[in-house]
Amino acid sequence: MDILACPICKKFPLELIVIESVEKERKLSQKAPLCELYCAYRGDFIKNLTTPPPCEECFKREIETGVLYCPGCGRWYPIINGIPHMLPDYIRKEEKNKDIEFLKKYKDKLPEKIWKKGMPYNLGEDE
Repeated sequence: MDILACPICKKFPLELIVIESVEKERKLSQKAPLCELYCAYRGDFIKNLTTPPPCEECFKREIETGVLYCPGCGRWYPIINGIPHMLPDYIRKEEKNKDIEFLKKYKDKLPEKIWKKGMPYNLGEDE
């Protein structure tokens, strides 16, 4: 999350919405903080944190399913099987049905700004 920006508008940082995660047994190989600019676990820039970031805790957490949301352009990118699918709209067009199915499946776990108004596809017209 410390290096990811929206591929369309280049906004940084992206918002992380975790739907499913698993805990892995891992040890840090370096001293905290691991992230240089932004701590997604705390949802704030490193320079703004008043207490040390929980890198140990974060490092053990692996996101299986979730969404990366761009507050700049309103686009959302699914995380499926631990892999962020950050594709431009013209490629996502071929996968539109998969994006819509993802939204339908996880609608109750996603904020309205994603399932109802998110770009490039949403469920707003289906409501």
